[in-house]
Amino acid sequence: MIVIGGGVFGTMHSYLALQRGADVVHLERDVVPRGATVRNFGLVWISGRAPGRELQLALRARELWSDIARENPGVGFRANGSLTLANRDDEQAVLERAMERGDAKERGFEMMSADEVRRKNPALAGEFLGGLYCRQDAAVESRKSLGVLRTAMQSTGRYEYLPARELVGIDDHEAVDHQGVRHRGDRVYLCLGASLSGFAAELFEGEPLRTVRLQMAETEPLGRELTTSLANGDSLRYYPGFQGLCEGLLAPQNPEAATYAIQLLCQQRLHGGLTIGDTHEPDEAGVFSSSDRPLEIIMEAAKALIGSRMPRIERRWSGTYHQLSSPRRDEIYFRKEVAKGVVAVTGAGGRGMTLAPAIAEESFQ
Repeated sequence: MIVIGGGVFGTMHSYLALQRGADVVHLERDVVPRGATVRNFGLVWISGRAPGRELQLALRARELWSDIARENPGVGFRANGSLTLANRDDEQAVLERAMERGDAKERGFEMMSADEVRRKNPALAGEFLGGLYCRQDAAVESRKSLGVLRTAMQSTGRYEYLPARELVGIDDHEAVDHQGVRHRGDRVYLCLGASLSGFAAELFEGEPLRTVRLQMAETEPLGRELTTSLANGDSLRYYPGFQGLCEGLLAPQNPEAATYAIQLLCQQRLHGGLTIGDTHEPDEAGVFSSSDRPLEIIMEAAKALIGSRMPRIERRWSGTYHQLSSPRRDEIYFRKEVAKGVVAVTGAGGRGMTLAPAIAEESFQ
């Protein structure tokens, strides 16, 4: 099997193919991947997934992440759960609606008062009315996990990783790199991500995909353990698992936060720092700069929950991901055979880290 793209989609296709007995040649245009896969929270996020197929895909992916971590502890998988916190009565009402839905038990939902939240996560020193705990939410170390898996795959003797190879063409059962090497296999998977140029950009021209930009930051170590991942009430607006519950309840978002489509997500890395974000801005062609104001708003939201002892930001970054522009019902990601035996897989829309193992598994069914 030939896999193009070293991000989480490409890595999971390679890993699961090896488990099924295939020989794998894995190409990546950079020395190591540096796209959306390593610019995210590392969240395996069940709480916000839409009911039905999306939720079932996420639950299967979480199971696969757990299996992968047993074989490869270095991926940093931890079943830490999450808390979505309400600062206002309308947000609290949406969370209570979520508890009434038929899949609440499957997601591991539990409604908590402010005191129960603080007992669950003693690091929280801010103000909030209460929160929705999701037992099924988990996390991995996104910047380390892919390297750990590449090392494990290389130990099989059936895996070849070829970095710094740009895709310049395809044919039936074949991918061509910029050195003119033709890589032929029974199947070829193109897991290219959103940052495309040249032939790869032409390949997706006219497809129902849009590019979304996110901004994130990482702080110095917090100095205490954040026992769960965190989200604030604004996340209810952006996750499909809650959007149907918001109608008639949730007041409009603060206009400035709405300008950048901001929600607060917060995940503590194993070294103690906090990854915070993010935005959901449409990516604009030719725009290379980013405003500091979104991260100021995100930091203010984090302080409101964690307290004023938030550590300072140590680094910040932006990234892009592909999202289906007009998905049909239960259409979660983009999959298309672009030549005989050559399949493109992309467009999970910010859900790549959560869903990648299950999406790769679907490729082999």
